Amino acid sequence: MSQLHLPEKTILTNLVMVEDPTTKKVLLEDRRNKNWAGITFPGGHVNVGESFVESAIREVYEETHLEIQNPQLIGIKQFMYDAHVRYIVFLFRTNQFKGTPQSSSEGDVFWEDPYQVKQTQAVDDFFDILQIFKSYDVSELYYQDYNGQSVKRVE
Repeated sequence: MSQLHLPEKTILTNLVMVEDPTTKKVLLEDRRNKNWAGITFPGGHVNVGESFVESAIREVYEETHLEIQNPQLIGIKQFMYDAHVRYIVFLFRTNQFKGTPQSSSEGDVFWEDPYQVKQTQAVDDFFDILQIFKSYDVSELYYQDYNGQSVKRVE
């Protein structure tokens, strides 16, 4: 069997943009994770057997204590984690929630206009992800490796 026809191993994750419909600010998290530190959106891994929507709801609650409803899948980010594993991030958006945000061990959470975030404060691809969250024309952020050079495509 050809290497191209073998199933890929994958890591499934999510990020969620929660928008306050009154203020138009979004919930952001200043992550403490040394591997991906900086300001981003709440999210995390999909557990075995868990639906993608359930994982988004659970991750937002674990990291912010907000109970979100009706998250809509609006895009995807993906890249090769290593030569044999694809890393997939499902991007959800919602403006329906209950509760007051509370920071967690993952990071500090706060409401902010995402365009006010400074590049130096944000995770590397924050503004590419924001473009997907805010646009109806862009749905994928894909990092592809061409002979050792990483190429970013936003489509």
